[in-house]
Amino acid sequence: MRLSTKGRYAVTAMMHLAIHDRYGPVTLAEISQCQGISLSYLEQLFAKLRKRALVEGVRGPGGGYRLSRSPDQVTVADIITAVDERLDATRCCGNENCQGGRRCLTHELWTDLSRQIFTFLESITLAQFVERPAVFEVVHRQNSRRRDRSSERFIAPALM
Repeated sequence: MRLSTKGRYAVTAMMHLAIHDRYGPVTLAEISQCQGISLSYLEQLFAKLRKRALVEGVRGPGGGYRLSRSPDQVTVADIITAVDERLDATRCCGNENCQGGRRCLTHELWTDLSRQIFTFLESITLAQFVERPAVFEVVHRQNSRRRDRSSERFIAPALM
């Protein structure tokens, strides 16, 4: 079983929002640039996240997206299910027709594993994940890289 790109990118984008949300709305272009996710893919994901009321759009200058709820009220499982991602370790997508139209010998094992994974992801909120030291290190690195890029933009015209 693998979590698809859709689920991974949705969680990454929501983490970006949770980290930067206190400074105001975040544009999809900013998320795209910082996280290396295609803008058109983000637009598709955010349509689903908005439909599930996990994010809300802010129009006008300084607009973008922000979380609809507090980061401590959004779980990783909420995000994954919002983008129609299935966490299913069975070969039959839970239909119990894995072996010639009938349930296979190990179906229950893979169903239990799927439940355990979902329960684990349900127990982690954006707020909890943001507090992890490793996450802080990545945010610091991304912010430094972004500052370096923005200073290049401002320095280059002065050199001309």
